[in-house]
Amino acid sequence: MNLKTISCVVTGAARGIGFATARMLLEAQARVVLSDSDAPALEAAVAELRTSAAIGFQADVTSAPDMAALAAAAAGHAGSVALWINNAGLARHRAITDYSPEEIDLMLGVNLKGTILGSQAALRVMRHQRRGHIINIISTAGLRGIPGEAVYCAAKWGVRGFTQALREEGAPFGVRVTALLPGGVDTTFWQGATARTMPVEDFLSAQQVAEAVVSLAQMNEKVVPQELVLRALGDRDFAAPTP
Repeated sequence: MNLKTISCVVTGAARGIGFATARMLLEAQARVVLSDSDAPALEAAVAELRTSAAIGFQADVTSAPDMAALAAAAAGHAGSVALWINNAGLARHRAITDYSPEEIDLMLGVNLKGTILGSQAALRVMRHQRRGHIINIISTAGLRGIPGEAVYCAAKWGVRGFTQALREEGAPFGVRVTALLPGGVDTTFWQGATARTMPVEDFLSAQQVAEAVVSLAQMNEKVVPQELVLRALGDRDFAAPTP
């Protein structure tokens, strides 16, 4: 896809992977709608980008009306919605017996329901255009169960299954759907997520994940990059100890 002048949506765009992705899309001359529930952070992010090609739209990914309004705003920004990136997510890491019902609802709501509602809004627009690309940022937590991350894993496994089904439903309308599963990423995502210190020095950077997103989006529109697992070379989570 040629990103020049197309309209893109990035959720969870006020910081981290979302902000890095928005910046890279703008560098490719796309028009970008940055969405986030945190209004002050979103305003600061848009101001930092210093371009009329970027606009902010405060929205809650767990709200169907908000996602519909976001899609309408993106279509108004450049006449269509060619790329939608469901990036918003959060985590709380602790023993399964220690989660409160509110924390469970929050994680399933933002990570799973939020991706479903965002994809629903995107597909409703894209199917009429007969083209488009939805990229769901998942996690390697969607590939295996991780102690202390049971609810997060449940949400991400759900998103992965949903993404596979969405891909089949989107294909007849010319809409591509991709799952991107990064390993650990050094962002503010970890703040408050876990009591233990994470080896963020061995993680991916937000910029590296953004580069993968943009590369996927730029592939020929007759090609469907179905799933990409992205890990830092130094992230030894799945590997045997170094001899």
